Amino acid sequence: MGDWAHGLLGCFDDFGTCIIAYVVPCVTFGQNAEAAGTASSCLIGGLLFLIPIVNIICWIQTRGAIREQHGIEGSLISDLLAICCCSLCALVQEAQQVKEGGGISRA
Repeated sequence: MGDWAHGLLGCFDDFGTCIIAYVVPCVTFGQNAEAAGTASSCLIGGLLFLIPIVNIICWIQTRGAIREQHGIEGSLISDLLAICCCSLCALVQEAQQVKEGGGISRA
C-alpha cells in the first residue's frame, strides 16, 4: 500500500487546481467523482456536491474509490476526518492524485 502523491496540506503544489477548488469546489468534486467512477458525469458529481448530507456520503465514496484505485492506505475514519476537518485540502489532494495517477491503479 502506498501514500497520497501529495500531503493533505500540499494544496499549493498545483496552484491552478487549488484556486479552482477554492472558488468552485463543485467542479473539482465533479471531476474527481467522475474519474473515481462514483458519478456518471462531472455535472452529476458537481450537483451532488451541492446537496447537504448527500455530498458527505458521495465524498466519502469518492475518496475511498480514489484510495482503492491507487493503492493508498487509509480507512473510512481517516477519510471522514480529512473531509470534515480540512475539506478543501482533501478535495485538492484527491484532484492532484487523479491528475497524476491518470485514474490507473498503481497497486
